[in-house]
Amino acid sequence: MVHARRWLLTRDFSFMWWSQVLSQVAEGISKLALLWFVYAVTGSPLKTTAIGLLQTLPPILFGPFIGVIVDRFPKKAILIVSDVARGVLIGLIPCLVSIENFTVEALYVLTFLFGVATAVFVPTLSSAVPFMVARPQFTAANALLQSTTSLGIIIGPAVSGLGIAFSGSQDVLCLNALTYFASAACLFPIKLRAAEQVSDSGSGWRPFIRHLLEGLRYAFLTHRTLLILILLASLYTFGSGAFTTLFPVFGRQLLGLGPVEVGYLWSWLGVGLLLSSMALIRLSGWELHQRLFAIAASCTLAGLAVLGLTGTGSFAMASAYVVCIGIGLGTWTPIAWGIIQEVAPPGMVGRVMAVYTAMATASSMLGMSAFGWVAESFGSIASVIGIGGVMGLLAWGSAWFGGRMARTTSAGNAATER
Repeated sequence: MVHARRWLLTRDFSFMWWSQVLSQVAEGISKLALLWFVYAVTGSPLKTTAIGLLQTLPPILFGPFIGVIVDRFPKKAILIVSDVARGVLIGLIPCLVSIENFTVEALYVLTFLFGVATAVFVPTLSSAVPFMVARPQFTAANALLQSTTSLGIIIGPAVSGLGIAFSGSQDVLCLNALTYFASAACLFPIKLRAAEQVSDSGSGWRPFIRHLLEGLRYAFLTHRTLLILILLASLYTFGSGAFTTLFPVFGRQLLGLGPVEVGYLWSWLGVGLLLSSMALIRLSGWELHQRLFAIAASCTLAGLAVLGLTGTGSFAMASAYVVCIGIGLGTWTPIAWGIIQEVAPPGMVGRVMAVYTAMATASSMLGMSAFGWVAESFGSIASVIGIGGVMGLLAWGSAWFGGRMARTTSAGNAATER
């Protein structure tokens, strides 16, 4: 009950939250700098999407194996090493390579390695939550973690846009390394509860493969709820990944914006995510089907707002639409992560989250490719309309899933009464 009165839930979670604030600000700065650099050099939406695609490849290629590592080794150490690695990759390499030799191809290699570090970090972060907060606080904890993403989107792109305009994208990436190092420093005081590793931690390939197969079987066969959740997550990232990756392209082609204005508009997306996260903190006590209905309503809002971008030339109106899109996109991840953390045993969360992430990022890659091709072949308006349709389909799927869970809960209650 003492922990319940904390705004940041527990002492250890508060250190994690501050670390994530710094990490997400750094990511917000880096993402716009990377995307803008490639689009400015090549002028191609497809080549711009390559940055997003290269960051999604590592979770797909290595996701299930990463999940086993997360469940078998200390999560705190993995988080610290991942943050330091991202700082080195995003900062020191651009600092050490002269601008004459720093090519788009070198940036692609850097992005892929950065994606590997992020692929390790994300499932480790989500699987550490059950060792820092109590079960009823899972959705609130995930919402608070997403609020750091919101702050990163609000602060990072605006700072990045100004930095690009006055200094250049390479200098922005170089200086941004310090933020990742500060994020890693915040993780040192954290003390996770005991028993954070799987009980069978023998060495060799046989235990490793056994744990890998256990995670795959649990995610796809043991719980139908997890399978449906993974399929809906794939639909969510199919649309949301394309939208965020092509955001600079939409801003430039639809609204005629420069890097500073695109950075400000991207910050409004973070405002929407932050509002959604703050609302979700209050939903921890809601039943599963109620949380899914909340997703359906918010995705409907996001889909309509995405379509609204095609008919406005006003920066103020575009900002309002982007806030609504942020609200709509912001409900999915905290609720989905909370469901996984509730259903899976603590020693299995890392593997389930890695499978979830691999499937979701594979779908995100497909969405980036498909909508990038649509934008280049038919224009940005066609691509935006397609993304809006995907969000509408996700709203329908979430409502159906919520209705299914409501019927299951009612049947269970009736059986208990009998």
